[in-house]
Amino acid sequence: MEISENEFFGYEREEGVGTRNYVAILPSVVCANEVARIIEERVENSRAFLHHQGCIQLGKDLEMTFRALVGFGRNPNCHSVLVVSLGCEAIDAEKLADEIAKSGKRVELVRIQEEGGTLKAIEKGVRIVRKMAEEAGKEKRRSFDVSELTVGIKCGASDTTSGIASNPVTGYAADLLVERGARVIIGETTEIIGAEHILAKRAKDKEVAKKLLEAVQMMEREAEKMGVDLRGSQPTPGNIKGGLTTIEEKSLGAILKGGTSELREVIEYAEIPKERGLIVMNSPGREVEVVSGFMASGAQLVVFSTGLGAPFGLPVVPVMKVTGNPRTALEKADDIDVDVSRILRGEESIQEAGKRIYNEILEVSSGKPVKAEILGYRFVDIWRIGPTL
Repeated sequence: MEISENEFFGYEREEGVGTRNYVAILPSVVCANEVARIIEERVENSRAFLHHQGCIQLGKDLEMTFRALVGFGRNPNCHSVLVVSLGCEAIDAEKLADEIAKSGKRVELVRIQEEGGTLKAIEKGVRIVRKMAEEAGKEKRRSFDVSELTVGIKCGASDTTSGIASNPVTGYAADLLVERGARVIIGETTEIIGAEHILAKRAKDKEVAKKLLEAVQMMEREAEKMGVDLRGSQPTPGNIKGGLTTIEEKSLGAILKGGTSELREVIEYAEIPKERGLIVMNSPGREVEVVSGFMASGAQLVVFSTGLGAPFGLPVVPVMKVTGNPRTALEKADDIDVDVSRILRGEESIQEAGKRIYNEILEVSSGKPVKAEILGYRFVDIWRIGPTL
């Protein structure tokens, strides 16, 4: 199909537009992971969200896990959802299913203990998911405006080429998306430290700027409570090997991936944004929790800028890898979707490469598989802020 610069081809949902069309198998607790995994293995076009939370959590920690699970199920890339519960976890599985169903999706619930154990739960789950998959198979892609996209942007395994090439190129693509009415979400609060004042100047008002600065201060206080300095973990050993020297240097490169547009909103982890345009999600720096948070916040696609290469993906959301490191592009070609290293040789401008990234976003949103999907990478994890009891 031929795609114009202002459209992509996706699946219509009551809440948003899907770039993928999967049946989600969502464990309400880590104890239900194996049942969910086996159901996925037996039904084509289903995807299990194998996470590690859902019980023995308190207060805001449990609330955040619940919010993330609801967001996973409501993501536009999910056609329908089977919630798999153990039956005695802290997460209220029935409430979880009800909240997801408010998005208009078909949602079913299987409780392992009530079904009589693992084998019976698997048998029932397979029957339900097969029927859902049949229904999903009848869906057809159609044209939608770019403004329907929510794109998460993350950088990781960064080196000096990240700040010079892949991050600013991704940022240029982010600006093109925002100009056309789309939503772009960046995160990694720990990797804003040292550059927060620069990003805050772009906030739409004082309240948004204040919320951004408070998120950074909270992250620093959490590290201080443990008697450590964040500079002990940032930059990481891999970042240092790649040529980054300070947390400020890393942050200055990291914020480039969000482009230059106005900061419209700062949201909590896994929260659904109200604004369009550029959004910051309060989140840690570790890849899997951040991109899982994007998925819970409604992102239909993630762009991942990397220097050294980081092979991972999500169950229902394509994760598109971009690198400006020529060695990474060559040696890790199986993991990289877009090579922008010609910038380093003066053979391509940031604007030209950024337009390529933008066009690739439209292609992937219209069904083109990314390398992580081809390889079968499907990681999920939820940020945990409280203790394990």
